[in-house]
Amino acid sequence: MKTIAFFNNKGGVGKTTLVYHFTYMLAELGYRCLAVDLDPQTNLTSMFLSDERLQEIYENEVNRPTILESIKPLNKGIGDIAPAHIEEIKNNIGLLAGDLELSLFEDKLSSGWGACLNRDEAAFRVVSSFYRVMMEAGQRWEADFNIIDIGPNFGAINRATLIAADYVVVPMAADLFSLQGLRNLGNRLVTWQEEWEDRLNRNPEPSLQLPQRSITPLGYVVMQHGVKESRPVKSYLKWANRIPNVFRESVLNDAPQTDLTVNDDPYCLALLKHYHSLIPMAMEARKPIFLLKPSDGAIGAHLGAVKSSYADFFSFTQKILNRISG
Repeated sequence: MKTIAFFNNKGGVGKTTLVYHFTYMLAELGYRCLAVDLDPQTNLTSMFLSDERLQEIYENEVNRPTILESIKPLNKGIGDIAPAHIEEIKNNIGLLAGDLELSLFEDKLSSGWGACLNRDEAAFRVVSSFYRVMMEAGQRWEADFNIIDIGPNFGAINRATLIAADYVVVPMAADLFSLQGLRNLGNRLVTWQEEWEDRLNRNPEPSLQLPQRSITPLGYVVMQHGVKESRPVKSYLKWANRIPNVFRESVLNDAPQTDLTVNDDPYCLALLKHYHSLIPMAMEARKPIFLLKPSDGAIGAHLGAVKSSYADFFSFTQKILNRISG
């Protein structure tokens, strides 16, 4: 079982839509997937579930079937993690639903990070809680992949999530602020990894299951690029072609390469189009855009765009699988 997180601290780049479609494409290819919504905004959960089901879940104030329930004993200081409810989306896609109240766990995660330095077992249980919840749920679901959506910030929730991930994929827009976000991301990943390795050596309870992983960056995806005659427009290329070397220097800690473009960069996993009106159509049908049918409204030119999107997401997913297996 592999765990892949999608993260950039620049919001509004289509990250959650990417996670949703990647999960469905993996399922199309025969893999069992567990989608994990650790963004307190719960946008991924909203994409997967009907309005009726969302209402059932979030109007339940006692035993809400979200990931929050699995960490509630820890948050209250009355126990350890509990098994998380897995929402079955289809036979090979499960979901750990997000929860707005996850943000209330941020302070405990933050203080726990510091207390780990003092060999505090309770702190290690808190900091490793997301990892242990995902591992238990993934094994129960018999998942090939845990796929995580997290918010665009450097808070304690994201730190606890990223140290639990095998890999990270960075969704990008081709603009100045996404490049700055990429620089920030690289610095923070290195720092968190080093700090967690230091803490691991202070764990007082050898039987406690803790993440032992290095966070491996798989690459980046440039989202919603403008298209003109099947090529990204110049304004996008201006920024997109700066991404390869920023990724190398800030995330991989490698030397830049002369004349490297986004089209030549092996770490560019995809250049994904906006697909415009297909997105609301897909949200209405509760399915990814590449599975839309004429009965969903995908007729005429839309049907051609659906086929194109399937090829795009297939290629993107295959690149990730190849990079992991390689």
